[in-house]
Amino acid sequence: MKQLELFPDLAKTDWTSEEEEVMQQILATEGRKYDTGKPDYTLLPWDAVEQIVRVLDFGARKYARDNWKHVEGGDSRYLAAAFRHMAAHATGEKFDPETGLSHMAHAGCCILFLLALEKKNV
Repeated sequence: MKQLELFPDLAKTDWTSEEEEVMQQILATEGRKYDTGKPDYTLLPWDAVEQIVRVLDFGARKYARDNWKHVEGGDSRYLAAAFRHMAAHATGEKFDPETGLSHMAHAGCCILFLLALEKKNV
């Protein structure tokens, strides 16, 4: 592509009018999407994510929306809760008796809380 040879440094800001015109022609005829290095959310198993969202919905109704952000000692308490749900699952109880949802969805929810707390997103 001879036209691209005009633009060895696409980060430059001092385009000549000729360069800008050629670049506009290129962009008009060749689709561009600069998403290299960005997260690929299509890799998520959305049916599993939905189960975690159902746990979040239940918690929002029972306590309050985003209540988990204000729980004192959340890092240790959510870790303990995740282990309790995984232990229940491992010993044969697949569904939480209070919610009817998978213990693994509850554990996944706890782990998301722990990740958010770890990254100080709350």
